[in-house]
Amino acid sequence: MMTKLKVRDLMTTEVLTLHPDDTIKKAAIKLALDNMSGAPIVDAKYHLLGFLSEIDILNLIMKSQTKLDKEDGVDRLLDYSMDSTISTDDNLKQVSDEISNTVVSDIMIRSVMTTTPDAPIIEVLRLMLRLSINRIPVLEKGVLVGVISRSDIIFALYKKKA
Repeated sequence: MMTKLKVRDLMTTEVLTLHPDDTIKKAAIKLALDNMSGAPIVDAKYHLLGFLSEIDILNLIMKSQTKLDKEDGVDRLLDYSMDSTISTDDNLKQVSDEISNTVVSDIMIRSVMTTTPDAPIIEVLRLMLRLSINRIPVLEKGVLVGVISRSDIIFALYKKKA
């Protein structure tokens, strides 16, 4: 029954994490390879420092695109392969490199909603829906021990019924 479930019952404990000095390029590749839309940022002892999502990366790209639009209105970052080694457009290559080499700590969200392993799932789900949050880091004594996501909750609703 969903009302008695705790976060620990459904959370993912093998968590993709990023580090504050990772580049956006490294972070984007890790997120893509794990098919994740975001990840917690931790220090060496797994203390939570922040969170990075695809939205944060896309906002950085669009901020750069807006800058390009003001300069000449021709360059299109979304048409450009960020990992390209060849470029016919030095301006586009420079902006792309700036984005790729930006460190995670420059754009990560530092104020992160967290929960504990013993929190009731129903309360966490209400919070997720109210704040439009996809995943919430789970901390125990200040250390990241897991992540609870909307998909973890949906999966739990159906896995025993198939």
